[in-house]
Amino acid sequence: MFITSFTNSNHVLYIMNNKLILCLAFIFCFLGWSHAQTSCAINTSGMDVEKWISGNFSKGKVPPFSFNYDGVPSAKFIRGWKYSMETLNSNDPLVIKKMFVYQDPATGLKVSCEVTGFKDYKAVEWVLHFVNTGKRNTPVIANVCESDIHFMHSAGEPTIYYANGSNASITDYQQLSKKLAVGDSLNMVPVGGRSSSHAFPFFNMEMPNGQGVMVAVGWTGTWKTEITAPDAKDVSLKTGIRDLKSYLYPDEAIRTASVCLLFWNGENRFAGHNKFRQFVLAHHTRMVNGKRAVYPISTMFNYQDPAPCNEYSCITADYAISIVKRFKQFNLVSEVFWLDAGWYTGAGDYVHDKQWWNTVGNWTADSARFPNGLRPVSEAVHQTGAKFMVWFEPERVYEGTTWAVQHSQWMLKYEDNEQYLFDLGNPEARRWLSTYMGNFLEENGIDYYRQDFNINPSEYWKAHDEAGRQGMSEIKYIEGLYDYWDSLLKRFPNLLIDNCASGGRRIDLETISRSAPMWRTDYNYGEPVGYQYHTYGLELYLPLHGSSIWSPDKFIARSGLGSSVVYCWKVTNPGVSFIDMQNSQKEFREVRPYFYEDYYPLTGPEVADANKRWLAYQLHRQSDDSGYIVAFRHKDNVDNTISVKLFSLSAKKKYQIEDKDTKAIVVKSGKELMDGLTLTLEKPSSSLLLFYKADEQ
Repeated sequence: MFITSFTNSNHVLYIMNNKLILCLAFIFCFLGWSHAQTSCAINTSGMDVEKWISGNFSKGKVPPFSFNYDGVPSAKFIRGWKYSMETLNSNDPLVIKKMFVYQDPATGLKVSCEVTGFKDYKAVEWVLHFVNTGKRNTPVIANVCESDIHFMHSAGEPTIYYANGSNASITDYQQLSKKLAVGDSLNMVPVGGRSSSHAFPFFNMEMPNGQGVMVAVGWTGTWKTEITAPDAKDVSLKTGIRDLKSYLYPDEAIRTASVCLLFWNGENRFAGHNKFRQFVLAHHTRMVNGKRAVYPISTMFNYQDPAPCNEYSCITADYAISIVKRFKQFNLVSEVFWLDAGWYTGAGDYVHDKQWWNTVGNWTADSARFPNGLRPVSEAVHQTGAKFMVWFEPERVYEGTTWAVQHSQWMLKYEDNEQYLFDLGNPEARRWLSTYMGNFLEENGIDYYRQDFNINPSEYWKAHDEAGRQGMSEIKYIEGLYDYWDSLLKRFPNLLIDNCASGGRRIDLETISRSAPMWRTDYNYGEPVGYQYHTYGLELYLPLHGSSIWSPDKFIARSGLGSSVVYCWKVTNPGVSFIDMQNSQKEFREVRPYFYEDYYPLTGPEVADANKRWLAYQLHRQSDDSGYIVAFRHKDNVDNTISVKLFSLSAKKKYQIEDKDTKAIVVKSGKELMDGLTLTLEKPSSSLLLFYKADEQ
């Protein structure tokens, strides 16, 4: 028996297996915990999203969020507040949008909860807005939990599958798991104010009977998650902003984090992961001209050339244009040419120890190296049919740069640190930045915008909080970040944003809706085994992210396979083979569409002793029953074979399996492949790429 509930301490919603419990219209009444309310019971496999929303947010119910107001938990008073509900237009028959409003008649605090339901994915998400409609400061709002829910289940220990965030390590996005026995808990919080630094705001809660919930948090600052097992049949989930403890001025409004719950059932937890991946593509991916954006295959401009320059601090317009011509000459033009850090004023002044990292804040093209700005480079790029993407880091401003001097009133400072934080929480500063950056993109013919963020902002935020207003600087700043990105996306309908942040440290539900991490980690540039493990972990949650490829060597190149990539190889180096580069690009393009499909890891997640292991995964396209198997044998591995079990095949069908290197083809039944397929690699540091498809019946 599997029973799931959604509740805070005063509210329970049961989900029951319909083989055991049949209820007219799925509705019944029960006596639950103290103050528990009448709720709707919905079968997990046939969940009605609209009824779930109505049952949890209806009048007289304690909603599935919580906060403290003047020291009192919201569950004790919110049913006595003024309540209203409005149905919003979603422009999609499969999407439900409702606004639930709770207002305190005494102080005028209004809490609006915007809820969106996705019928086709059995997913629900919401975000809270607080506004003071009164004439005095509100009492203190604290301990805001956008989700405060209990899941009731049959006897057995639920398992939480979660991941590391980014820390420039081989363990970035490493898959972790924890079984929750009674009294156990799992707490997650990012480090330094960036949402996926050391922690990752996506996870899978698997219940004991083949059903579960994918959870995603949307907040690009310091979110928190607490999962506990108070008894043998109960798991509690709380998510929210960690540091908010503040009153609101009259007419002041704030938003908090968003949260998404996607309900799944299946033979294993990968049913939930793959359903969530498709949900992200359908509802949390940038749309361009009415279609889902495709994040590009890119090419660098000969990274760190000429020596000893770092990044692109010595590149000139003539050199960049010559690289573009060289790529065109050898038929190596990708979808995007990617100009990274160091093109701006002062970044190449090594005489005065000025480099790419301590000149951010000089956001004009270096006139000595780019006398006509970046426009000549973008025109050369566009002549090849490619687009032009440029690196910026507008939030970190270095002492002594143009912005630091001319706009000192907009700089957030922390102690004697020589790096400042541009105050996105200041509306005037944000409007100026949106206009300045938009004009710069337009004047220089820049198609795609790459934003980095190499600073931990949390201490700056704390230092600028007013007394009694803890967390408000962070909230205003994150609201400003969203507004800034949204203004650029509105002004440039075809724009794509690459979200870096020291390599993948700002990945959450809100950022993936506006951008993609096309450089997902700053881990040891070009080290292929780490890249393989990063793919292994991150693919379980997100289909859109990118890595780099530094060589057309197959072991290295296949380590960077994905939905997006940047080629960092140098076409000017002696001994390079443009034919190998062409073949590598061709292979990437063939495999790339399958990263938008279902993903299954075929080996374990262990990163310890990584060089002694095999790593393999499967990409499967349900529509035509085809896919790829990607496998690597690492350099210190002594076993030349491994057996893996494939997923999602039809047991009775026959499948042709082609080795893309040898072109050898074997035929096996789906049952054989799901029982175990032997992979063989005679040499360490080598790879396999196998394509399979179902035989026509």
